[in-house]
Amino acid sequence: MTNRFFCAIGKSYRKTKRRFYAVFGLLYMLSFFYFYLQSSIPDRICIGTAQAGTLNFSVPFDAILSTESQEVVLTDVSNIPSDRLELTLDKPFEVYAEKEGSYWLQLKLFGLFHYKDIELNVLDETEVIPCGNTVGIYLESDGILVVGTSAITDEKGELQNPCGEQLRSGDYIIAVNGKEISKKEELIRTIDAGCGESLRLTIRRNQRQIETEVTPVSVGNDTYRLGIWVRDDTQGIGTLTYMTKDGTFGALGHGISDSDVGNIVEIKGGALYQAQILDIMRGSIGHPGSLSGIICYGEPQYLGEISENTQSGIFGKADEALGRWVEGEAMPVAYRQEVHTGPASILSSIDGTVKEYTVEITHINQSLYAQNKDMVIQVTDNKLLELTGGIVQGMSGSPILQDGKVVGAVTHVFVNDPTRGYGIFLEHMLICEK
Repeated sequence: MTNRFFCAIGKSYRKTKRRFYAVFGLLYMLSFFYFYLQSSIPDRICIGTAQAGTLNFSVPFDAILSTESQEVVLTDVSNIPSDRLELTLDKPFEVYAEKEGSYWLQLKLFGLFHYKDIELNVLDETEVIPCGNTVGIYLESDGILVVGTSAITDEKGELQNPCGEQLRSGDYIIAVNGKEISKKEELIRTIDAGCGESLRLTIRRNQRQIETEVTPVSVGNDTYRLGIWVRDDTQGIGTLTYMTKDGTFGALGHGISDSDVGNIVEIKGGALYQAQILDIMRGSIGHPGSLSGIICYGEPQYLGEISENTQSGIFGKADEALGRWVEGEAMPVAYRQEVHTGPASILSSIDGTVKEYTVEITHINQSLYAQNKDMVIQVTDNKLLELTGGIVQGMSGSPILQDGKVVGAVTHVFVNDPTRGYGIFLEHMLICEK
C-alpha cells in the first residue's frame, strides 16, 4: 500500500513537471515571437513628401496593412494603389503621401489579430547640409535648477537643513514670494534681503507647479542660507549634425543632462558659438576619451539660437554666420527603412577641419524605444583610430553618411570598446525639430 502511494505521488510529480516545462516552453516561444516582431516591425515610419517609401518588414506571416487617412496610398507588388493591402510581410511594399503630417497605419497579423498601429510621419525635409563642425553650446535653464540640499551650520554652531524636506534634486525654482526669478544671484539677494523671514518658493517638479515655504538660516554677518546647491546654466562642446534649407539646425543626437541630477536640462534658451579644440584624450577600454577645448564667446563667434533640448538632440535657428561657416553641400535624407548594415562614414572636426572617416554600421534597432541608440557603428578608419582611439566625448552629433545620404548622427561610445558606439536615425532628430 505504501509503495503504491509513493508511486502515485511520483507519477503525479512527473506529470506536473512535464506540464510546467510545457507551459514554460510555450511562454518562452510566445515571448520570443513577440520580441522578434517588435524588432522587425517598426512603431514609426518616416517618408519624404511626394516620395514613395519602400518598406520590407522581413517577417514570413500574412498580414493586412490598412489606413483610414485619405492622404496615404499603399502599394504592393501589383502596383495598384489602395488603402488596404493583403501582403506577406517578407515582400516589399510602398507608402506614399503628398502632404506633410502624421498619419496611422493599422497592422493585423494573419488578417485577424490587431497587432499594432504604426505612426507614419511625412516630413518635408528631403535634403539637409551635413556639418561635423565642433561647436560651443551654452544653455540657460528654465528656472534655477536644484542640484541638491545639505545641512549648514548656523551662527550658533548648530546644524540646520531648512530645505531637506521641501526641495528635491531636479526641482526648478521659478519664483520667490510670487516674483519670477531665473538667476542664482537673484536668489541669493532675495534671501539676504528677507533677513531670515520665511520665503514662499514656487517650484516646478516633473512638469507640475508646486508652492512650498522655507525659512532661511542665519550664518552670521547678516547672511542667510537655504542649504541648497543650485545651477542656472550649463555649457560644453559637441558636434553640429545638420542645417536645413530653412536655416534650422540639429546637433549632438542626444539631450544635454545635468551632470549631478542626471535629467535632461529644461531650458529657457541658449546659444551656439564657435569652439576650438585644444587637446584630445584618446579612448581606451574602460576609459572613454574626450575632446578638450574652449568656447569662443562673443558676437563675432555667435552661430545661432538654441530653442530645444530633447532626448534626440539640441535644435534651434541658425545665424547667417553659421551658414557662412559651414562648408558642406546639401545631401538627401535617408529614413530608417533605407539604412542598412555595412560600410558608412562620419564627418567630424577632430583637428579643427571637418574630415570624413570610414565606419561600419553593424546593427540596426527598429524599436521606437531605442531613443538615441538606433544603430551600432564601428570605427574602421586607421587615421581616426590613431588620433582618438575611436569615438570620444565631443564627437556626439557627428553626421553618419551612407550611400550618398545622411542617415543619422553619432551619440554614445561603448565604454568597454571605444572603437564602437551608438547612432541615432536622422529622422528622429527631424521629428523632434518639429
